[in-house]
Amino acid sequence: MAHRITDECTYCAACEPECPVSAISAGDSIYVIDENVCVDCIGYHDEPACVAVCPVDCIIKV
Repeated sequence: MAHRITDECTYCAACEPECPVSAISAGDSIYVIDENVCVDCIGYHDEPACVAVCPVDCIIKV
């Protein structure tokens, strides 16, 4: 499974440095998660780190 950042993203960049596998990068107007790289932080954190730090709760499981 993976996560996706929705259009509600405010481009704050809080999520990008939290990703242990560097699956998050800056897109044109929102940050994006490479769903082929995202591992849901399994083996790294108890919960997805990006979800935990997102101030607008715009990261959803896909």
